[in-house]
Amino acid sequence: MPMNRIQFQAGLSMPEFLQRYGTEPSCEAALEKARWPAGFRCPRCDGVTYSRVRGRTYALFQCQACRHQTSLIAGTVMQGTKLPLTTWFLAIYLISQAKTGLSALALKRHLGVSYPTAWLIHHKLMQAMADRETRYVLDGQVQVDDAYLGGERSGGKVGRGSENKVPFVAAVSLSDEGHPLRVKLTPVSSFSMVAIGQWAKTHLAPGSTVFSDGLACFGAVSGAGCAHQPTVVGKRKPKDLPEFQWINTVLGNLKTSLSGSYHAFDFRKYATRYLAAFTYRFNRRFDLRALHTRLLVAAATCVPQPQRVIRSAEHHC
Repeated sequence: MPMNRIQFQAGLSMPEFLQRYGTEPSCEAALEKARWPAGFRCPRCDGVTYSRVRGRTYALFQCQACRHQTSLIAGTVMQGTKLPLTTWFLAIYLISQAKTGLSALALKRHLGVSYPTAWLIHHKLMQAMADRETRYVLDGQVQVDDAYLGGERSGGKVGRGSENKVPFVAAVSLSDEGHPLRVKLTPVSSFSMVAIGQWAKTHLAPGSTVFSDGLACFGAVSGAGCAHQPTVVGKRKPKDLPEFQWINTVLGNLKTSLSGSYHAFDFRKYATRYLAAFTYRFNRRFDLRALHTRLLVAAATCVPQPQRVIRSAEHHC
C-alpha cells in the first residue's frame, strides 16, 4: 500500500519549536509579525509611525499621529493575560499539532498551569478557530448528513428526541477527482426545512451540488441556489454507500477524536467550539508545519475573549 503523504507529514518537531519560540523575545517578535504583517497599524487612527514605550511586561506601541498607546497583546485573545508568551505559544503548538484534539486536562499537565487556566486557554484558542472557519463556504460537490453530539441520559428520552443530543449538519466538499477538500460541522436548532435553508444560505456557495440521504429537510438547499441530489439509504450500511464515503469517514474520525480526547463536556453550550476545532485542523491538514503559525495569526486577529464571554458560549469574534 502506498504511503499517504498527508498522514505521514513530518510536521514541526518539539525541539524545532523550542528553538524557534523558546524565549519571550522570540515569541514577542513572532506575535508582532502575526498581528501586523505589513508593519504596525494604529488600532485607533490606522497610523503607521510609532514609538516604543518600555518599562512594562509588554512593550507599548505609541502612535505618533494620535498618541494612542496599545500593547502587543491588546486586542488579541491573549489580552489581559498574566502568563508568559512562551506558555501561550506552547499551547498553540500542542493544540494545532494534536490530530485528534487535546483535552484541557492534558493541556494543564503540558503547560504546568491550573485546570481552570488550561480550560480557558483552550476555549479561547478554539473560539479563534471558530472565528476563522466562518470566513469559508463550501462549493462544488458537497456531501451532507445529519448527525448528533451526545447520548441519552438515564431515564430520559432515547433516539433523536433525547434532551442531551445536539443536532449538527456535517458537510464535506469534494474535488473534481472526488477527494475531500473542506469540512463544515455546524450545530442547528433542528433538522427542519427552515433551519437547513438558513444553514445552506450561510455555508454553501450558490451553484453547489448537494448529495444527501433521503431526509426531506435537505431539499431546502435549493432555496440557496444549490442543486439537490438525494439518495434513499434505507437499511443499507455505510460500506454499501460509496457515494457517501467521505462524509461517513469524517464523522467516524470526529467520533474517534471526541471519544479519545474528551471524557465529557457540555454539548449544548460548547458544541460549536469543539466542532470548529476539529474542522479547523482538518481543513488545514495539507501543511502541518504551518498550522501553528496559522493558529497564531487567528489568535492575534480575533477580538479579546473575557472569561464571562467564553463561558456564555454566545459570543462570536
